[in-house]
Amino acid sequence: MAHALLNYDGKCKNIHGHSYKLEVTIIGEPREEPGHPADGLVIDFGALKKVVNKEVVDEFDHALVIKADFNDELTDVLSKNFELIVYTDYQPTCENLILDFAERIKKGLPERATLHHLILHETATAYCEWYAEDQ
Repeated sequence: MAHALLNYDGKCKNIHGHSYKLEVTIIGEPREEPGHPADGLVIDFGALKKVVNKEVVDEFDHALVIKADFNDELTDVLSKNFELIVYTDYQPTCENLILDFAERIKKGLPERATLHHLILHETATAYCEWYAEDQ
């Protein structure tokens, strides 16, 4: 995913990309139904992956993410030349992206599973964390 930070005073004001890595931790009571195929699971990892893919990866993977009011002239040029542009109402920093991703993932989870925390790695050494208990 690529992004640019509106009015930023450093290198991140330029369009640049990252190989983001998102870690998702859920909590909940495991199913207690002996004989049921999902006995002992809070959520099947495949089902969790579907939620994360649908709510986050499918929209943001290989996209350019910029704030909607970035620059009308630039957004016109980008829209005419690129397909995957996500316009946000927030500055697409790692911190703001993780807040957005948390809301998206929470709405896709079944009742049995609760989002506990997320870690969004922007690089191998730069990341932010979100914890439900802090909200």
